Amino acid sequence: MLDQGQAPTLSPETRKPVNPLMRRKPVERLVSEGGQGEGGSLRRSLTMWQLTMISIGATLGTGIFVVLGTAAPKAGPAVTISFILAGLTALFSALSYAELAGSVPVSGSSYSYAYATMGELIAWICGWCLVLEYAVSVAAVAVGWGQYLNEFLDGTIGVTVPEAVSAPLGEGGFINLPALIVVLLSMVFLMRGAKESATVNSIMVAVKIVTLLLFIGIGVMGIKAGNYTPLAPLGMSGIAAGASTLFFSYIGFDAASTAGEEAKDPKKDLPRAIMLSLAIVTVLYVLVAFVAVGAMPWQDFEGTEAALAQIMTDVTGTSVWGVVLAAGAIVAIFSVVFAVLYGQTRILFAMSRDGLVPKVFAKVDEKTGAPRANVVIVSLFCGVLAAFIPLGKLADATSIGTLFAFGLVNVAVIILRRSRPDMPRTFKVALFPVTPILGALACGYMMFELDSATWMVFGGWMIVGLVFYFLYGVRRSRLATEAEAEAEVATAEK
Repeated sequence: MLDQGQAPTLSPETRKPVNPLMRRKPVERLVSEGGQGEGGSLRRSLTMWQLTMISIGATLGTGIFVVLGTAAPKAGPAVTISFILAGLTALFSALSYAELAGSVPVSGSSYSYAYATMGELIAWICGWCLVLEYAVSVAAVAVGWGQYLNEFLDGTIGVTVPEAVSAPLGEGGFINLPALIVVLLSMVFLMRGAKESATVNSIMVAVKIVTLLLFIGIGVMGIKAGNYTPLAPLGMSGIAAGASTLFFSYIGFDAASTAGEEAKDPKKDLPRAIMLSLAIVTVLYVLVAFVAVGAMPWQDFEGTEAALAQIMTDVTGTSVWGVVLAAGAIVAIFSVVFAVLYGQTRILFAMSRDGLVPKVFAKVDEKTGAPRANVVIVSLFCGVLAAFIPLGKLADATSIGTLFAFGLVNVAVIILRRSRPDMPRTFKVALFPVTPILGALACGYMMFELDSATWMVFGGWMIVGLVFYFLYGVRRSRLATEAEAEAEVATAEK
C-alpha cells in the first residue's frame, strides 16, 4: 500500500501501452496486493480440502439432479459417454485454470488472468461475463431449490408452499419466497468469514456426495441389461448433443480460483483443488448416469426433472427413498448457491480493488475478514432476481458468459507462457500449446452452438457493460489514476 502523499511508481510493463485500454497489471503486483481491501484484509485460512469442497460445491448440484431428463433423450444409454466427453472438454480449460491459479493466486479468477495478459478492456469484459455467469446462475439454482423443497415437503408432511409465494410474476405467483430464503441464508453464512463459510460448505458437500452414493448403491439393484441396448440409438450426433448439454454441469470448478487470496498455500493447493474436484465430480456423474439409464429406459427420461427420485421409488417400491433423495438435493442445491455466491463476491472484490467498480465491494470487515458489504449487496441483488424475475432465456446466458471466460483463460495461458517463460509455475498444462488451443476452440464451438436468443441477451449485457466501463471504470481505474499522478509529478519536477 502507498503511504499518504507518496507518488505511485508504475512498472515499465504498465507504462508501455500507448492505448490505456491495453494497460496490463503485472503479475507481481497482482500477487503482492493479495488480500488487501478497503479497511482490512482477507484472511488466509483455507486448506486444500476446503478449496476442493468449494469447487465441488459450486459444480455438483442442480446439473446431476435434473440434467438427465434433458440429456438422456438425446444420447440414449450412451449418455454415460456424453458425460465423459463433456468432462474431457472441461478438462482442457481446467488445466489452464490450474496453471494460472498456481502462478497468479488471486481472487479475480479469469478476470485477473486477463488483466495480467491481455489488458484492462479485455479484463473488464471477462469480469463482466463472470458477473453474468455467477449472478444469474445463483438466481436460477435458487429457483430449483424451491422446487425440491416442495417435493420434500409433499413427501413428508403432505403440504407444499403455495404457488402464490413460490413462483415469480408471470409464472403463476407473486414472489418465489423459497428462492429468496436460500440466497439470504447463504448470505448469513458468508458474512461470518471464509473459514467458517468453508466449514459449512464442506458439510453440505459431504451430504450431497453421500446422497449420490446412496442412489448408486440402491439404483444398481434395479439395473436391467436390456436398458443398455442399443447403446447409441441416435448415433454420434446424439452423444455429441448430450455432451453439449452436459458440459454446463462442469462449469463450477473455477470457483476454487476465486479463493486465491484466502488459501493458506495457494500456489500449490489451488491447482490440486481444481484438478481433484473435476476428477471427483466426473466419476460421480459417470457412475450416476450409468446406474440411472440401466435402471430406467432412456425414453422414460423425457420431460423428467426428478429422474433420480423416481428411480429410487421404482427400485424400492416405496416413496421413502425418493424423499431422502429430495432432502439430499435440497442440501446439494443450497451448497451450489452458497459456493457460487462466494465466488461472485470475490470477483467483485478484485474488480473493486482495481477501481473498475465502486470501492464498497472491496471493503473488508476487520473482525471477520469478510467483505460484508459486498456480500449483502450481491446477495440482495441475486435474491431479488430469483424472487421476482422469470429467468427464462436469461438463465441460458450463464452458459455463454462462462464459455467466453473459459476461452480467455486458455488464451491467457499461451500469452503468459510466451511473455513470461521464466516465471515460476507450480503446475504446467500438459502438451502445451495444443491443450489450451483445443480448450479455446472447444469453448468457441459450444458458444456458437447456442441459440440466437442467448446471443441477443449476451450482446445486450456486453453493451451495458461497455457503457459502464467507458463512463466509470476507464477513468477510475487504479492504473489510470496512478498514471495521471505520476504524470503530474513529472510535470512539476520539470
